[in-house]
Amino acid sequence: MAPAPSPPQPNASVYSALPATADVVIIGGGVMGTSIAFHLTEAGVRDIVVVERGELGGGSSGKPIGGVRAQFSDPLNIELGLRSLRAFEDFPVRPGADIGLDTVGYLFLLTGARQAAEFEESVRTQNRLGVPSRMIGPREARALCPYLDTDGLVAAAHCPADGHARPALVVHGYARAAARAGVVFAPRTAVTGMDTAGDRVTVVHTDRGPIACSTVVCAAGAWSARIGALAGVDLPVRPLRRQLAFTVPLVPAAPRIPFTIDFASSAYFHNSDDGLLFGLADPAEAEGFDTTWTPHWLDLFRAVARQRAPALADMETSGGWAGLYEVTPDHNALIGRAATAVNFLYATGFSGHGFLQAPAVGEIVRDLHLGRRPCVDVAPLGADRFRAGSAKRPEAHVV
Repeated sequence: MAPAPSPPQPNASVYSALPATADVVIIGGGVMGTSIAFHLTEAGVRDIVVVERGELGGGSSGKPIGGVRAQFSDPLNIELGLRSLRAFEDFPVRPGADIGLDTVGYLFLLTGARQAAEFEESVRTQNRLGVPSRMIGPREARALCPYLDTDGLVAAAHCPADGHARPALVVHGYARAAARAGVVFAPRTAVTGMDTAGDRVTVVHTDRGPIACSTVVCAAGAWSARIGALAGVDLPVRPLRRQLAFTVPLVPAAPRIPFTIDFASSAYFHNSDDGLLFGLADPAEAEGFDTTWTPHWLDLFRAVARQRAPALADMETSGGWAGLYEVTPDHNALIGRAATAVNFLYATGFSGHGFLQAPAVGEIVRDLHLGRRPCVDVAPLGADRFRAGSAKRPEAHVV
């Protein structure tokens, strides 16, 4: 996956004027906001405005690793991932776009008996829900990924149905389809405030003017806490920088490998055009909105690679990028309707999994808006779970 160009925009003509009124105002023009817009308009909802402070897909959606999977520990995350995987497979038909989906599989490398036991339990849950994952031994893991040194490797978890796609193409596909149906996209438009009356938001104020509305949807990613505060809604989302890098073109070409993750260190790599993509979560990273790319973290990756995939340790890189994870206290998403502002919906806090869950979440927010029972019960993901002392068990398979 090469460094992304400027994210493609749906149609310049839809930017000419900011409507004074709307049925639905979606705040955030990334993969979550565009998915929600597409699913709403597909269901017949009209008068939708998507407000984005930068360019569509220019925030975290333009800079994720592109992984798509259903290998999680929590049944709800498994269901969201599996439903989204099916939608990604169908993307060329609905909404109609090539997203560069490559089902190379996901391979989690496990170096301890406790890790292996926990993943075995997760695989049983995944299999019960229809995910074709399985536990494998070190020898089979190396057959799947020839770069591996299996010394110290206890086991691995593999799912051939997982893989990676091009995030900018997904945003583009949803936005194009939504724009054709009449959704107005307002990039380079910052939300500055909200008016409320009783338990409802009545007006969204922007630096281009106010929009009176019936429903507000917060899909603002790492910036969601700020948006929620404007409506008096507590969304406990914190920004955390993650960085990745690309190798120079490799000769001979890299073998086609799964999306491979050394679970203990969080180091990961996968094919990217004519090279590889590297990443790792720096445990010393401080919270904040800084997205400066600082290549010193590559030293951490190379140290892991020398033990687990030695050939990667000395590969030359050609730059990379930094983006923001939107992290919650239990590493699970916030999806629901605010109790204090009943027409304020939110879909945020995905802790690195927003891209891969976006298709399913778009359906869910559509159903919440229409007063229908969602395909998946997301009541446990309500933002008030922390205040009520009912936080979920943290998602274990976080990278």
